[in-house]
Amino acid sequence: MLNKGLGLLVYLMAVIVEIAVDPIGTSSTSVGDLIRVAIDVIRRSGYRIEIGPMGTSVELPSVEALGKLLQDIHDALYSAGVKRIVTTVRIDDRRDKQITMEYKVRRVS
Repeated sequence: MLNKGLGLLVYLMAVIVEIAVDPIGTSSTSVGDLIRVAIDVIRRSGYRIEIGPMGTSVELPSVEALGKLLQDIHDALYSAGVKRIVTTVRIDDRRDKQITMEYKVRRVS
């Protein structure tokens, strides 16, 4: 969603997602190093992130951007030797006003 006020193009972050990646087919039950690979991909994307114990929240400009981000995460994990990946995604796609992760937390705190 673009806001063209004052002649400036500004992307309004309207989509907040939570991504949980479960690498399967690894040689160990410990997958922290592989989760770090996924988080590094998200960090390099330049989007705001919040790392949680069971998933990572990300502010995105669109659902379309999520598709590219997920593809990049999967590509990096397969390159790291993962044989199978189960990814769970929760999407909050709000169109009536700009939202942020901080706003959502403040509303319930």
